This record gives sequence, structure tokens and C-alpha cells, in this order.
Amino acid sequence: MVKSAAFEKYTLEYEQWFEKNRMVYEAELRAVRALIPQGRSGMEIGVGTGRFAVPLGIKVGVEPSRSMRSLALKQGIKALGGAAENLPFKDSTFTHVLMVTTICFLDDVNKAFCEAHRVLSEGGCLIIGFVDSSSPVGQEYLKNKNSSVFYREATFYSADEVIAIMKKTGFHDFESRQTIFSDLPEITGKEVVKTGYGQGSFIVIRGKKKEQVDR
Repeated sequence: MVKSAAFEKYTLEYEQWFEKNRMVYEAELRAVRALIPQGRSGMEIGVGTGRFAVPLGIKVGVEPSRSMRSLALKQGIKALGGAAENLPFKDSTFTHVLMVTTICFLDDVNKAFCEAHRVLSEGGCLIIGFVDSSSPVGQEYLKNKNSSVFYREATFYSADEVIAIMKKTGFHDFESRQTIFSDLPEITGKEVVKTGYGQGSFIVIRGKKKEQVDR
């Protein structure tokens, strides 16, 4: 996860997006919260400034941008430098691992998911929040990615592609939530969160780590 130069340089702009799009952020947060295990030990990959970790009660994260990591530390997050593809944790450390709008910036998604699998305890879960490439917002991001300081180097995925990679890297028993059913500027009230995917632009998918079978 080394595509962090823009986040290092434009940390203030990143923070301002959440203030400008408050109702979008709150909808995304509700969608993620619906699939987060309660009262357990979680970690976020690409924790940023702690926008999701703090309200979700996640105390540990990995973030390659030093400026964003410093803000997360001030929020009480144990934010470590590092990459998703080489996590600085022992095997079976966490009950859940979260990534929110991080997958599109990874160098090697398969390796990152394998690392998440490694640091999860038996039966733990990986939760991925992302903008679906096939959705209206995803298509708009793709269309304008070259003019975005954040998404210029991003790779967008569809929900089916994310599930396929999760299956390949040892996850099963999937659940999903979706939200953001309008263009972002049109969202001025509380946006609904629904089960499944295929309608909303922001998708959250949770898959469980397969438990080892004694042979």
C-alpha cells in the first residue's frame, strides 16, 4: 500500500471531504458498522486519520502516510507505519480486519488479503468498504480519475470482483450492505442502508476466515 503520496500532501483536503459530504460519510459509517463485530479486537488497514476507526471502536491501525498517521495517533489510535501486503503483526492477532476505501490503492490485493487472513484469528472476519466500480459513483470516479489528486492511481473493483478475490484468499460466508443511491451532491439527508449489493455505490462486504479442518 504505497500509493500514499497524495494523502501525505493533501491531508487537509482529505479531511475537508468528510465535512463537505457529512451525510455521505455518515451513511458509509452506518453501512460499515452493520457488519462490525461488537466488543472484539479489530484492526484497520489504511486507517487514515481515524475517521472510521474511532467511531467503530477500533484501536489499532496501519497507515503509510505519516501526516495522516499523526492525526490518527492524536485520536487515540495506535497507528503504525506499514503496508497492507506486509502487516507488522503476529499470526491470529485480531478478530476482525477492516479496510475502507483502501482496496483501490493497494499494490497487490491478493497479497494484502492473504496478510489480513494471516493476522485474523480462527473464524475472524475481513470487512471491505469500497466504491463499486460498476455503480454510478464508481463510473463517475473512473471517468474523472485523472483529474483527482487521490484517485489518479487508483484501481476500482466491482463487488463481484472483491468477493472473488476474498474467496481465493481463504474467506467464505459472505454478508454485504450497500448505501449511496444518489449522486453525492444530492445527498442532503439520512441515506438508507440496505442488505446486498448491486444498487448502491458504496458497498461493504464481510467474509469469514475459514477454520482449519483437522485431517
